[in-house]
Amino acid sequence: ICWHKTGTSFNWYVYRTGGAGCFICVVWLRAYLVPTFAVIGLLFGIFKEKSAKFISGFNTLPKEEKNLYDKEKMALDMRNSYYLWTIIMALGALGSYFVSAYFAIIAYVVWGILFFRGVHIDAHKAFEKYLIK
Repeated sequence: ICWHKTGTSFNWYVYRTGGAGCFICVVWLRAYLVPTFAVIGLLFGIFKEKSAKFISGFNTLPKEEKNLYDKEKMALDMRNSYYLWTIIMALGALGSYFVSAYFAIIAYVVWGILFFRGVHIDAHKAFEKYLIK
């Protein structure tokens, strides 16, 4: 099941040909999401605490307050999150390509759950586990 452009509207339908799965979803997973997540995870791993400034919400805190948080642990957690997302999307792409198009949908759902579980409205609440004690 995928979104495909037909004329001027988008329609849901199942696209399956010879085990190839949903071509659009597989291409999106393999060509864009998997490499993007892998590269961002690699950058968080290379730049360690310097990369903490790229974490959404953390960059909006005052400079004095940023010093109260363990930036290295934050970067490590972000790196691990991006690597986990890479694995989920890669498994979804492979499963979608070799088994069924539904693997891509499952990968998107699992990724969405993991992603939104870590989203917080309040930056202080989002980073309280990184406070230096």
